Amino acid sequence: MTAAKRSLLDYRLIVVTGKGGTGKTVVSSLLAEAARRAGKRVLLAETAATESLAALFEKDPEPLGYEGRELRPGLHALHIDPHEALADYARLQIGLGVVTDRILRLETFQQLLEAAPGWRELIILGKVWHLEQKTGEDGRPLYDILIVDAPATGHGLTFLDVPRVVQHAVRAGPLARHASWVEALVHDRDRTLMLPVTLPEELPVLETRELVERARSEIDIAVDRIIVNQMPSGRVRGALADLDALPSELGFECLPPIPAMRTILDHGARRFGLALEQRARVSAVCALPVVDLPFRPDGFTAESDWTEDCEDVLAEPRWPDVISSEPPRFADGALE
Repeated sequence: MTAAKRSLLDYRLIVVTGKGGTGKTVVSSLLAEAARRAGKRVLLAETAATESLAALFEKDPEPLGYEGRELRPGLHALHIDPHEALADYARLQIGLGVVTDRILRLETFQQLLEAAPGWRELIILGKVWHLEQKTGEDGRPLYDILIVDAPATGHGLTFLDVPRVVQHAVRAGPLARHASWVEALVHDRDRTLMLPVTLPEELPVLETRELVERARSEIDIAVDRIIVNQMPSGRVRGALADLDALPSELGFECLPPIPAMRTILDHGARRFGLALEQRARVSAVCALPVVDLPFRPDGFTAESDWTEDCEDVLAEPRWPDVISSEPPRFADGALE
């Protein structure tokens, strides 16, 4: 089967989502850094209630805040707080900044706001739309690509579907008009892509299947690949063969006994085999090719060398082979 041929860097807006704990914030950051290294002007937006993104780029990070800042040359990052985004929107629509701020701080208004479903998602997406529309003094878009670290799986779908729901509930007026603009951006397959992130494990694969099915049937957003994060190395199988060739007694007291090493390697080989199965399964049930990101024992920090991983996240997606006993070759933790 033919893999998706379009590069991620050809999209205008990429919404990264997946089950909590799959590493979508890391993937968002890798993609943003890869785009920056390719010469793109990048906006990276975090939507979680608690900031964590800056810690991947800075050893002792200061909060990004609503206005954000440049983390690397050409890479601007911000944290979209829905309350600040709502105040921003109200000032643009109503004016009278001081009066607007006082109204928004009223306890009665806050109670009404908490009872209103979907307003956070709509206002965050509205902010993303506004940022996508911004231009510089030369009239060109301020950013070449926008990458959104979206809410986790179920909330991520609600996040993307709210503009459609609002349009059905509110037929006229500024809110309906603005929701239609946001919905048009979400549905624009030339500009916008949803990028699911999963792990080669049973539960994340099941959630990814549901995510992709609903994205296609309910939201009609482009999805052309799946990121399989933390893919274990297949080198362990080669190590097992090497172990078999060794004498039963190595004569080195500093090394563990061969039976103990075999137990460890057997566990690694089984883990890799299960990962191969789950990777093939998520590709098959979602009818999508995959991009592998290798397992990193030490994780990602501001001091990590991201070079190989930035290349990996942009790799051409491919269809996994039929599950077999033969693992793909790995080199330094990355698929060859």
